[in-house]
Amino acid sequence: MTHDHEHDHNHEQDDIILLIDEDGTEHQFTILEYLEIDNQGYAVLLPDVDPEGGAVIFRVETDENGEEVLYDIEDDDEFEKVVSVLEADMGIEE
Repeated sequence: MTHDHEHDHNHEQDDIILLIDEDGTEHQFTILEYLEIDNQGYAVLLPDVDPEGGAVIFRVETDENGEEVLYDIEDDDEFEKVVSVLEADMGIEE
């Protein structure tokens, strides 16, 4: 699943992003964190509709037009690596 989006990366304030899924449904998120691990960007987003459901993490890639596109992380090892870095940044111990 891909999500096209447009926004700048001034993360001094809460950034709101509107994602459109493959069905054309719009979803509004707050960008909690943007991080880079091994030269790969990731975005941590909190859905505005159901924030109690928790944040989601997407891999950020650039398409042929230079636009950022968000992708689900389908590889378990990649996902766990991102979660580990986030937990370390927040001081959370497993």
